[in-house]
Amino acid sequence: MSEHHTHGDHGHHDSHHHDDHDHGSLKSYSIGFILSVILTAIPFWLVMNKVITDSGTMGLVLLAFAAVQVVVHMVYFLHMNAKSEGGWNMMALVFTIMVVVIAMAGSLWVMYHMNHNMMPSMMPDAMHMQSAP
Repeated sequence: MSEHHTHGDHGHHDSHHHDDHDHGSLKSYSIGFILSVILTAIPFWLVMNKVITDSGTMGLVLLAFAAVQVVVHMVYFLHMNAKSEGGWNMMALVFTIMVVVIAMAGSLWVMYHMNHNMMPSMMPDAMHMQSAP
């Protein structure tokens, strides 16, 4: 005879499958939300009040806040850590970071060289030479 699973029976094909992963609690989501708001408000305040005048330093500070916020989102909302999914989440994260760094570095390199090679009239030296008789 065929075997049928009742609603209370927990066969291995049960859709309400319980595992060992932490799916978060109201407390962890609240902590993540508060940290996200703080990590958004501080850079906004820094930019709007022009606290850091050097644009290079400001860019690095904003990137640091962005990186910390990404980690907060991954830990508190995506529940990623080194142990989840047998370590595959961490490998996927490392691969993603490598791809993003390569894409950003390549984009910045291309934009710098395009600006340098295609816009010579915008260079300060070229403007000075054009105004001379």
